[in-house]
Amino acid sequence: MVFPVHIFISLGAIFLVFGVGCKQEAGSMPAQEVPQVEVITVSTEPVPDEPEFIGQAESSRPVEIRPQVTGILKALLYREGRDVKKGDRLYQIDPVPFQAAVAGAKAKIAQAEARLVQATHDLARVKPLLAEQAVSQKDVDDAIAQDLAARALLQAAKAELVKAQFDLDNTLITAPIDGLIERSRYYEGRLVSAQTDLLTVIHQVDPMYVVVSVPETFILRRRRDIEAKRIQYPGDYAMRGALTLMDGTLYPHEGVLDLLEPGLRTETGGREIRITFPNPNRTLLPRQFVKVRFKGAVKPEAVLVPQRAVLQSPTGPFVFIVNDEEKIEMRNVMASDWKGTQWLIDEGLQAGDRVVVNGLMKIGPGAPVKAVPIDPTTTQPPPPPTSEQG
Repeated sequence: MVFPVHIFISLGAIFLVFGVGCKQEAGSMPAQEVPQVEVITVSTEPVPDEPEFIGQAESSRPVEIRPQVTGILKALLYREGRDVKKGDRLYQIDPVPFQAAVAGAKAKIAQAEARLVQATHDLARVKPLLAEQAVSQKDVDDAIAQDLAARALLQAAKAELVKAQFDLDNTLITAPIDGLIERSRYYEGRLVSAQTDLLTVIHQVDPMYVVVSVPETFILRRRRDIEAKRIQYPGDYAMRGALTLMDGTLYPHEGVLDLLEPGLRTETGGREIRITFPNPNRTLLPRQFVKVRFKGAVKPEAVLVPQRAVLQSPTGPFVFIVNDEEKIEMRNVMASDWKGTQWLIDEGLQAGDRVVVNGLMKIGPGAPVKAVPIDPTTTQPPPPPTSEQG
């Protein structure tokens, strides 16, 4: 097919005009500006290393109350769940059988004393007669044996009285310590067995113990950090504990570490640590769960960055840094703990790195940027509202 010449001329003019228009449009577009980001230059500083674990409160001295004699429980003498003082009466076991045993033991003592008097007199009579050959040596030996036997019977009778009196005294059960007492397991009319039946438990609650199970992985990592001088550690029994209750309230008293179990527990794979806390107001109760923060260790060269600079990806936390070419680089980090409004970075950053804090929405890996130092006041938390502000 042959096209007329005027059609080619018209198409050429159209393409020429279109090309000129495109060049003019491309030339009129402004060059894309390099985004500006605010960065903080990483530096190291000493920071307290205070790991936190869940712990459980325990009575510092739980005392089981068990009967020392077998008998019928006659009276419950305390109010359950209340405070008791050392010496307070708790239970009364029927004392009548034990009173009879004491009386019988006293009678045996009297009988043994009478026999001893008789044996002593017999021995005193026969000894002079032996010199006059009025009695034989066997008669003297028999008198000596009778005297010794009477003395032994008297000692046995006295020992029986001691046991009988001990049993009688233990029919009245008293509190051996001050503390909070649990409900009673048995009540009036029950036959209780000596040293077998648990009647109740008294808990000494001032001071209180808090027991924490520290994971083996943490223990191994902490040991490596101490050996590498990344942590200044004062020693196990120089550590202190700070408590946070489950409602977020800070406990007003510090505790001291007083027991570090030698081995790991097979049930949990952790090592148990016990901290002693004063508990004058009975805030802590047995079996209460708390958070324990251990104080005393220091990281001498810790790295802190604002919390908003640390982002999350499927592989974990990361930050954007500005490299020497003024381009964005993504850096994976290990953020272990919060310190106020900052993250404590264990791995991934070193002194001199420039971490992007503001302008994160405008950048991506490899993007050129203009880095400016951040205003230090913008990294501080806002002041708390006054009473006028509500």
